[in-house]
Amino acid sequence: MRHDRDKNPQQHVPLQEYSENLKEITRLLASAGVSADKIFFITPPPLHEPAWKKECVLKGSPLNRHNAVAGQYAQAAGQCGADVLDLWTLMQKDGQDHTIYLSDGLHLSDKGNQFVSQHLWGLLERRVAHLPFILPYWGDVDTSSPETSLLCDQ
Repeated sequence: MRHDRDKNPQQHVPLQEYSENLKEITRLLASAGVSADKIFFITPPPLHEPAWKKECVLKGSPLNRHNAVAGQYAQAAGQCGADVLDLWTLMQKDGQDHTIYLSDGLHLSDKGNQFVSQHLWGLLERRVAHLPFILPYWGDVDTSSPETSLLCDQ
């Protein structure tokens, strides 16, 4: 199999460079005081090659991406020193049909965006669940005088 860089040189980032970039992003955030528990990356989703090939052919080019290569990038993201929401693995878990998550074989469909939202929300919720709830629930705000509901006790 030819490497994807040969078929899509304008957008291709070599795997090693991609991995180094993620590690550098993690280092830069840490140097700015962002703790490791506040950093995570999202991998590329899987690719459905037959559907994406049709899109490529319509644009006059050959298939320019491969699912196995997307998997290598997902694996590299898992080794960058931060937590990862691994879409590539999750969307193919237990042999499920990942094509429902893709609109054209590459880009997320509405169902794919819902999948990301669901998993991202779970990841975020686990990270913030311990934080204090400092503002009132919206239903507890006095609509005739909202500012009184929002003032903190001094």
